Amino acid sequence: MATLSLSNSRSKTTSSRLNRNSKIFKTIIKAIQEKKGENIVSLDLRKITEASADFFIVCQASSTTQVKAISDNVEFRVQEVCAEIPYKHEGRITGQWALIDYVNVVVHIMQPDARKFYQLEENWSDADSQMHDEIASK
Repeated sequence: MATLSLSNSRSKTTSSRLNRNSKIFKTIIKAIQEKKGENIVSLDLRKITEASADFFIVCQASSTTQVKAISDNVEFRVQEVCAEIPYKHEGRITGQWALIDYVNVVVHIMQPDARKFYQLEENWSDADSQMHDEIASK
């Protein structure tokens, strides 16, 4: 059995840190909204030294089809607008949740039961959180 390592092999540098006005951040939020993702929350982890990313973006999807649609759209839009591809992505096979890792920002797309089970907002409650409602005009 493999051992679990809690060390962070990815390094974050001050120069690469982003904020909520960054192009990739805005592109991810818009991509989620385009596919009708709900309850979109961003968690600012920049002041938490143990965090492996600067931001988590968490949203909810109502079906396996929507999890895949949001995930695909995030990857497509980020590559199209920002010329970035994910460092890693996971979880699409079951459709209960998907994770897209852009190193400094990690996107979590979850169905309601998975979101309730993983409790990311509660586990990172010391992070500054912000809701991202649907944009009226596109």
